[in-house]
Amino acid sequence: MKLSLDFLHSTLGRKWKNMHAVCGLPSCPNTLIMRSVAQSQVGIRAGDLWYCSVDCFVGGAFNHFSTLSRGRIVEMPHSPRLSIGLVMLSKGYLSDNQLRFAMTESQMRGEDLEVSLLRLGFVTERQVTAARAAQWGFPLLGRDRVGQPVEVDIPPTLLRNCSAVPLHYSPATKRLLLGFVYRVEHSLLDSIEQVTGVKAEACFITPTEFKEQMALSTTPPDYEEIFHEESFSPMHMAKAIGGLAVDTCAREGSFARYKNHVWTRLSGKRRKTDVIFRAGTAVELGKRRNSVFLEEKISFLG
Repeated sequence: MKLSLDFLHSTLGRKWKNMHAVCGLPSCPNTLIMRSVAQSQVGIRAGDLWYCSVDCFVGGAFNHFSTLSRGRIVEMPHSPRLSIGLVMLSKGYLSDNQLRFAMTESQMRGEDLEVSLLRLGFVTERQVTAARAAQWGFPLLGRDRVGQPVEVDIPPTLLRNCSAVPLHYSPATKRLLLGFVYRVEHSLLDSIEQVTGVKAEACFITPTEFKEQMALSTTPPDYEEIFHEESFSPMHMAKAIGGLAVDTCAREGSFARYKNHVWTRLSGKRRKTDVIFRAGTAVELGKRRNSVFLEEKISFLG
């Protein structure tokens, strides 16, 4: 009989655990019953944690922002084995005399070698891009692959910031191909995967192709981006995100750091919203100017 009761208790315990979860905020003010409610009905999930209310989500967001604001994203300097001039020389795009003359012009005018080469007409834009792709070890996208409309929910501001554009997106396989013009921003690739769960892959395209493709890149109708160039404290960011969580009826949130920006995504019944804050220093935060957007959200939360 005792064995049967133990089995019943363990079975009921497993079922309760599967149906309910405790709020991810240790200092959650709600009662034990309110903290353990069906996740499918209420609450906001952020990674492995689930918060029973918007207030608790704000507390969790504060912890995320505090951690991300303290951290530093360091882009490792790219040191190719061959300079871009030598790469183009090895590919037969240039002669020795042309390279020497272009290097002299570059030094006299104080401009990049690529600019001098293009200005002198020694190479084409695509040849420069091919050399740059060889330096980075990433493929150069074929011209026939550019020009297709792509709809993807990636913040346009971040894409423009690093001269990258979506070239192909597969929702089924969760894979995204990004075309870069000057350098591959690994920080962007990592943050896209952290926030969206999509695996982003890189290739190179020419500046002209970038402009053409940006005109064909769109976001879904239920998507919005809110970008703040000002620096805010983790608490102000958390309260602002809490107000948006109410507006969007958020059910899921995600956080990532891209260079000196903090990227937060809220997914809800009404829409999907990406909010980008600049992670500033303590001095910048002390001189923070008022933001109408933040004040509205803070007053909304009371």
